[in-house]
Amino acid sequence: MAPGLGAMGEKPAAATTTKHLCVGSMASGLREVYESGRTKDMEWRQSQLRGLIRLLTDKEEEIFDVLHEDLGKHRGESFRDELGILVKSVKYTLQNLKKWAAPEKAEAPLVAFPATAMVVPEPLGVVLIFSCWNLPLGLALEPLSGALAAGNAIVLKPSELAPSTAAFLAANLPKYLDSRAVKVVLGGPNVGEELMEHRWDKVLFTGSERVGRIIMTKAAKHLTPVALELGSKCSCIVDWLDGERDRQVAVNRIIGAKWSTCAGQACIAIDHILVEEKFAPILVELMKSTLKRFMAKPGGMARILNEKHFQRLSAYLEDTKVAASVVHGGCIDPKTLTIEPTILLNPPVDSDVMTEEIFGPILPIITVKKIEDSIAFLKSKPKPLAIYAFTTNESLKRRIVEETSSGSVTFNDAVVQYALESVPFGGVGHSGFGQYHGKYSFELFSNKKAVFKRSFLIEFMFRYPPWDDSKIGTLRHVFSYSYILLFLTLLGLRR
Repeated sequence: MAPGLGAMGEKPAAATTTKHLCVGSMASGLREVYESGRTKDMEWRQSQLRGLIRLLTDKEEEIFDVLHEDLGKHRGESFRDELGILVKSVKYTLQNLKKWAAPEKAEAPLVAFPATAMVVPEPLGVVLIFSCWNLPLGLALEPLSGALAAGNAIVLKPSELAPSTAAFLAANLPKYLDSRAVKVVLGGPNVGEELMEHRWDKVLFTGSERVGRIIMTKAAKHLTPVALELGSKCSCIVDWLDGERDRQVAVNRIIGAKWSTCAGQACIAIDHILVEEKFAPILVELMKSTLKRFMAKPGGMARILNEKHFQRLSAYLEDTKVAASVVHGGCIDPKTLTIEPTILLNPPVDSDVMTEEIFGPILPIITVKKIEDSIAFLKSKPKPLAIYAFTTNESLKRRIVEETSSGSVTFNDAVVQYALESVPFGGVGHSGFGQYHGKYSFELFSNKKAVFKRSFLIEFMFRYPPWDDSKIGTLRHVFSYSYILLFLTLLGLRR
């Protein structure tokens, strides 16, 4: 396999590991590469994106293998949620990059004539990306592609909790990308802490709120700008749907967004459902029958990440009041780290399963008297990464959009918004800040530099002291865009 064009034929450098990690010298080397102008070149950026596409196509089978080793994902789920989406996304970026990187004309005031104004995107410099374990390929390479497109030098720190995928990235990224400008650092929390002791021009972290707070605290030392993609409890409102087919389609999509997305171990997975009391029994029975069909064969659902997360999820079901609410599933297998798709009906709202992000294959259903009551429920909770609602009620849709706040709102589907390059992906409040995907990834790792050009042709002295009422009056015309009055004032025809 030929190296990416950006590698200039160099022998790929080995990934940096904790055994011979010298973060300071690595960061200095990356800054030298960036300052040389190497990464700013449009051809370099395009070559790196093409290298990513080659990596994803050449190594498809190996990618399926490592995702199965880390999380037990079926190749179908891996292609749908990570590999296929990535190839589509990088191709979209490559197709649009020249347009995004071009200076954008801005309006220049007539009083400054002749003058031009524009917004020029420029790379930030040397950026650091922390990816998460649940989508260990996608959450590493999606932001990486945006940082490359913007013209940055990059350090990628994959999650050590998905070791096979992390090792794959460390072994292969230097072969397909410019190894002088892109570094992969392996290791655990101690390595992450060491990385955060140094200055970066941007840090993107995907993970828990607890670690996000640590990242922000350490970033403050160098005034490093940070983007955080955190977890949350994503609510799903299920309104009464008159058509039998509509109800079945809704349940298909709910199950896909809960149990078929890394076994619910995803920040945008449905955390719980809100439904009217009278519809709850119908919904539960339809979910049971559909789960039976969807999970009839092995491989329909990924496994729990590790024993620690398995014990955390099992503890929810050990609560006697929560256990009493189980209406489907509940079986666990410590040997295989699997938990059967589990449905809870009205568990206590103050129980851990309803106050903490579940991040697993347990789905509480909370009933309300009227579906409109779900809006008050949402507003009483921290702002989530996503809100989902299955409804044909346009008034309810409008109220959800206008009265609630979240990173995104999706009607009559769930999770699929993650696959769109045309809209931003990110949280708000406790679910994070900073947005990426498509052009928004490019913008996340760019600085929009304002450029204003004037000539020496025209000079107005009313902008300078010594001050008098006449100058202040003239400035009033300028700031109110009253150019006719300004012109008359300058001619001495008006005071």
